[in-house]
Formats: sequence, structure tokens, C-alpha cells
Amino acid sequence: MSKRIQRLNELIKEELGKILLKEGDFPKGVLVTITRVETLADLSEAKVWISVLPEGKVEKIVGDLNKRIFFLQQKINKILRMRIVPKIRFLVETKTKEAARIEEILENLKKKRNEI
Repeated sequence: MSKRIQRLNELIKEELGKILLKEGDFPKGVLVTITRVETLADLSEAKVWISVLPEGKVEKIVGDLNKRIFFLQQKINKILRMRIVPKIRFLVETKTKEAARIEEILENLKKKRNEI
């Protein structure tokens, strides 16, 4: 991945995070985090992975974000000032769940080893 794409990923993550913080009308007690952004080399699409706590609200939050995608895309277009601005697509982060599950398994193994 080129440095330009990496910088663009970080910029999209940062700016979209600011927009969601200011104008993300999320229910009380819900934490939405942008975990990573991956932009295609041709700049046609930027996949934005989000993590939502509590996990039961994931579908509702992703649905709400997708309903407001046009508004969010316009904001990003104004901020980035590029000839080609990637289209934003929201995805649910699953790697954090996998990492949490691995941590849980490792912790259980430690406990079992200490019991022996």
C-alpha cells in the first residue's frame, strides 16, 4: 500500500470521526468507534470499519449511518478537496470480537495452567 493511500486512510478516519462526534445523533450509552479505513488504489471506494458498544445496537447504528451516507459523503467531499473522492462504505468490525475471543481463551489457559 502506498504512503499516499495510508495518509488518505488516516485522514478519512480522523475527519469522519470528527463529523460523527459532532453530528452523529447516536442513542445515549452507545459508543461508535471507527477502527480502520481501507481505500482502494483507484480511490473509488473507502471501506470504513466501525465498532459499536453495546453490540446489540450494531445493526441499528449501521442502518442509521447508511441512511445518512449522502450527508456524510458531502461533508467528506468538502474537507478532502480531491479530484476523486472515494465513496464511503460502512462495515462492521469483526476483528475486535475475534481478538477479544482469543484474549479470553488465553486467559482461561493461564488460569488452568496456574491451577495445575
